Amino acid sequence: MAPPNDPVNSICNILKSSKNDGNNFFHLSDGKLFVKNVPLLSQVPANVTFRSFSSVVSQSSDAPLPLYQRVLSNSQKGGFLGFNKDESSDRLMNSLGRFTGRDFVSIFRFKTWWSTQWVGNSGSDLQMETQWVLLNVPEIKAYAVIIPIIEGNFRSALHPGSDGHVMICAESGSSKVKSSSFDAIAYVHVSENPYNLMKEAYGAIRVHLNTFKLLEEKSVPPIVNKFGWCTWDAFYLTVNPAGIWHGLKEFADGGISPRFLIIDDGWQSISFDGQNPHEDAKNLVLGGTQMTARLHRLDEGEKFRKYKSGTIPPFDPKKPKMLISKAIEIEHAEKARDKAAQSGVTDLSQFETQIQKLKKELDEMFGGDDDQQGKISCTCKSGNFGMGAFTRDLRKNFKGLDDIYVWHALCGAWGGVRPGATHLNSKIVPCKLSPGLDGTMNDLAVVKIVEGGIGLVHPNQADDFYDSMHSYLAKVGITGVKVDVIHTLEYVCEEYGGRVELAKAYYEGLSKSLAKNFNGTGLISSMQQCNDFFLLGTRQISMGRVGDDFWFQDPNGDPNGVYWLQGVHMIHCAYNSLWMGQIIQPDWDMFQSDHLCAKFHAGSRAICGGPVYVSDSLSGHDFDLLKKLVYPDGTIPKCQHFALPTRDCLFKNPLFDGNTVLKIWNFNKYGGVVGAFNCQGAGWDSKEQRIKGYSQCYKAVTGKVHVSDIEWDQTKESTEMGEAEEYAVYLSEAGKLFLTKSDSDPIEITIQPSSFEIYSFVPISHLGSGIKFAPIGLTDMFNCGGSIHDLQYDAAVARSVKIEVKGGGNFLAYSSASPKKCILNGAAEEAGFDWSSEEGKLVVNIPWIEESGGISNVTFVF
Repeated sequence: MAPPNDPVNSICNILKSSKNDGNNFFHLSDGKLFVKNVPLLSQVPANVTFRSFSSVVSQSSDAPLPLYQRVLSNSQKGGFLGFNKDESSDRLMNSLGRFTGRDFVSIFRFKTWWSTQWVGNSGSDLQMETQWVLLNVPEIKAYAVIIPIIEGNFRSALHPGSDGHVMICAESGSSKVKSSSFDAIAYVHVSENPYNLMKEAYGAIRVHLNTFKLLEEKSVPPIVNKFGWCTWDAFYLTVNPAGIWHGLKEFADGGISPRFLIIDDGWQSISFDGQNPHEDAKNLVLGGTQMTARLHRLDEGEKFRKYKSGTIPPFDPKKPKMLISKAIEIEHAEKARDKAAQSGVTDLSQFETQIQKLKKELDEMFGGDDDQQGKISCTCKSGNFGMGAFTRDLRKNFKGLDDIYVWHALCGAWGGVRPGATHLNSKIVPCKLSPGLDGTMNDLAVVKIVEGGIGLVHPNQADDFYDSMHSYLAKVGITGVKVDVIHTLEYVCEEYGGRVELAKAYYEGLSKSLAKNFNGTGLISSMQQCNDFFLLGTRQISMGRVGDDFWFQDPNGDPNGVYWLQGVHMIHCAYNSLWMGQIIQPDWDMFQSDHLCAKFHAGSRAICGGPVYVSDSLSGHDFDLLKKLVYPDGTIPKCQHFALPTRDCLFKNPLFDGNTVLKIWNFNKYGGVVGAFNCQGAGWDSKEQRIKGYSQCYKAVTGKVHVSDIEWDQTKESTEMGEAEEYAVYLSEAGKLFLTKSDSDPIEITIQPSSFEIYSFVPISHLGSGIKFAPIGLTDMFNCGGSIHDLQYDAAVARSVKIEVKGGGNFLAYSSASPKKCILNGAAEEAGFDWSSEEGKLVVNIPWIEESGGISNVTFVF
């Protein structure tokens, strides 16, 4: 007999009580899909079906009861679309209906791995491989979303059709896996709030599919609150222990010690087909050269294996840049050869001679550094070798270093695992791209992977594969992994039951290993921005990239790309967070602090709500900039939520409409923030199928900011702040402070190209006797409000405010009157402060106190 509060019994009762399908907001009739009696889609084919959520949802979902109850309480807002065909196939395309004249925002895959925002007003405006489309329905003051999902062994995506039609493509990825009928291949949902819409829709899909978990169900990696350093742009494939050591020392000497380190691509044991299977490939530099190589061992490469504890080789910080420059020369020479060949030149000997000369020069530049006997000693115990010795030495010498992650591809290396080289059953599988990827951008990674195929470990060994790698890494001091190149499985699924079945096997193995070896959280997912991954691979994974790579310059050669690519990156991250943030903690990726647009990136990272990490080259740091993002102890003043685009940006094009400012909102503990960024100057060209610059849009743009841009009702804690009568507003870049109300006019703004402003909105409190007060925070930080950890008002005995602040520098508050005194950290002697009657600026300087973890208590008595 079931216990009184048995969750399964409760779920069944909830399900029974929700079966009143007549109340559903959607209905399909006369060739139209209606939402609250408004036609959303017309000319819906007769073979398309609609089923309410409650008629399809499974009773066996393992969703927590509160989540299940919440989803069921909104079940009348959504349902499923299906279709049937006369003949079975492994790839079926069908219209869902037509819409025109209705604004939408969508996310589509512009590369195999990466997705971005797209807007339009017709089904024909959609791009291929669209992951979801959100439609504005002003007739009922609401928003509706269509989300292609997974059914059985098929995944789906939306595509543009002719004359406004929305096409859905269902595909298995294997000619041996066919179907002709679907009951629930797409989900539709409606809400008056676009942010609630995405939350409710993905909650419903989670309960229905039962193959992934929402972010709210999982713990996130501890690195999310910290500052880190990634080795990629510093070294590329030349990364080695000496370079990492000297890099960390530069940060420490500069006053900011990373709390996490990501050793990116270049540390593994990889080799090329046709070369000695037991020797590492030599002298690799740039990404691209390694993409046909495969793992031949599951531990670290030779340059890390021969590291000896207690000794660090001498290192020239200029050498990585020299190697990179020479490798770029080789790359340019090879491109020139290929271009000549394509133009009909038959004698390429001159090109080949030049390439060989440059390669010889590169080999000579590498020299024998790793074999040098001359060493400089550190304070570590000697006698041990390899990655374990290296991680121990790093932690002993850089005390704040909590986490060390390493990179690997989902299939091990870019080219997978070399057959016969390990105990694993691996074979080289040729790659086959889905027709839907024909509409995506040309990509070197795809070209290389197709060229070499993938050494795929058999899916029945996925558990063994990941555990073999990860258990070793955990034993030698690695606390997490950055798993990259995730969306390759769809290339090689023909013989393995299709893309869904293959993905399930691999993601299950990865999830088990993550739970066993890395505390259940130590993983950053990357190159994964497709619904297969999010709907199948995230039962355990709780963090991932929401944008394409940080590109410090345009790889295709546009000199202005150094500027316009940075805005493109922010658009990726902001809009992808609308859906990815329901499932994983959004990670906005690294950047370089000495880049021409470094401050632009820093402003967005400050309020993104995720970790802050850089990929600085040696001797390439702007410590003054970093100190506006990071505390001396390597932690950060992080926002409470993940940043999202404001409502008035949803259906706009902040990249190349020449008018729109990207605005993103977030919360701190005691206030809200709006970041306004001028990202204009680039974007997707659907005809050329690439992202390119639009120089005519790279100009100053104007806009408006209002306290209502912040979606205060999105968390229980922030709702009360959204009900304040009045707010203090602080502009971080302009240094201005003033008051505003919910019914005040919007704040007019003009933002220069590649520039930004951060607006902090803090509720005004009344202390009595007409005194108004609002704490702003440390103005030395971009996210000043994130420095406030606690706030207490005491009006009973004496009108006073006690504030717990982390950090050092100038603390700012709005005060309509001057305090009688200021007490800092309980000292008997009063602290000095400045108060301006004109602006109400109240400023006190706070020292960084190492012994208290940077925490200070400031008390103002009125």
